[in-house]
Amino acid sequence: MSARVAPLTPAPAAAATAAAAKKRGLDVAFIFKKSLISALVALVLFSLMIGVRTEAGPTGQLIYWTRFGDLAAMVGAVFAGSIVVELLRWWWGPVGTVHSVGPKVQGALSFAGRVLPPLMLGFTFLMPVIFYDQRYILDLGILVLTYVMLGWGLNVVVGLAGLLDLGYVAFYAVGAYSYALLATNFGLSFWVCLPLAGILAAFWGVLLGFPVLRLRGDYLAIVTLAFGEIIRLVIINWQSLTGGPNGISGIPRPTMFGIPLTPAEDGLAARLGIEFSPTHRIVFLFYLILALALLTNWVTIRLRRLPIGRAWEALREDEVACRALGINTTTTKLTAFATGAMFGGFAGAFFATRQGFISPESFTFQESALVLAIVVLGGMGSQLGVALAAVAMIGGFELFRGLDQYRMLVFGLAMVLLMIWRPRGLIGHRAPTVFLEQSRAISSDLVKEGR
Repeated sequence: MSARVAPLTPAPAAAATAAAAKKRGLDVAFIFKKSLISALVALVLFSLMIGVRTEAGPTGQLIYWTRFGDLAAMVGAVFAGSIVVELLRWWWGPVGTVHSVGPKVQGALSFAGRVLPPLMLGFTFLMPVIFYDQRYILDLGILVLTYVMLGWGLNVVVGLAGLLDLGYVAFYAVGAYSYALLATNFGLSFWVCLPLAGILAAFWGVLLGFPVLRLRGDYLAIVTLAFGEIIRLVIINWQSLTGGPNGISGIPRPTMFGIPLTPAEDGLAARLGIEFSPTHRIVFLFYLILALALLTNWVTIRLRRLPIGRAWEALREDEVACRALGINTTTTKLTAFATGAMFGGFAGAFFATRQGFISPESFTFQESALVLAIVVLGGMGSQLGVALAAVAMIGGFELFRGLDQYRMLVFGLAMVLLMIWRPRGLIGHRAPTVFLEQSRAISSDLVKEGR
């Protein structure tokens, strides 16, 4: 006799849990209770932040006024938002639920990933032509490209090598002050000072790398944060060299390979026989920072495919295994800091020549935090994600510029929601550069004990 056994088809536990949860229906009382608790917490937190506003009066006394209407609106928004979040959780399923994406959706996402970068690049090239008469949009584009370049530079340290750097603004400041001092004191042109600023910033990156060779995680972050503050304090107190809090003014503007962008007879407009316009310099600066950003992207992609890039990725995944493989972690960390610092120095030199004036107020910890947020939210290791995050964050700041009191609150809320729903960033990319396209079977003779 032979017994017939029905084939087992095990269903995923997460899918079964989600189905069971949906069969139970909505727990309205639980959702209402949780939303009410969230509203009470928001009431306590925002009472002094929004409900009561204090300022120093004309004679020095403290004056205050209440804004209970704004407080009530904020608490109501938290209450409604909590209900929406709970409904989304019920619809999406419990934590750990795996949702499969159909092949058509995967194909559409893959197609969008291939098409989006060329479209973005083409639109960026045409921006000065489309918005030639709109100075505000051109200035905003230059600002966004500057942060894209800074994000790609920090992505080498944080995204590829896995080293948390909270003092990246220090290299930004070194590049800016290097160009300003060399140009004002020695009369060097921008094209001569640009590589020198990158070299000096890379040198300071190596100096930062030596003390943190044995540090990881939070300790590494604290040391890099202290390094950024040290550079800022040196700039403030070394007044004979940096001008201290007064900064450096009269920084020369860049030229198009020796041809000034001025209305003079030797200017570019006079040589081309066209009417001079101040927009010519803005367009030139736009294409200049675009070229620097594309250079940063190209060098980063090329380095990822070289042995040093694969060493950065190995260091990011597991430092102990990296050492076990014979990789020199000292050289790997120092090259990561130096490369990221060099791009930060290039961006700093461009910032100095664009502004014509620099001061320590432009290089605070807030700049480091903003660039790090761009890298993390965009997706560590993803070039496209960093670019999208820079556009969204800098554009978001401009979008809420009229709401000065609530801009950072809305911005922080958006970051928290993104970290909840997309913890790896907009475009998470941690795939190794080198991998086997097809899995290979290993003979049992090669895995016996003693081999």
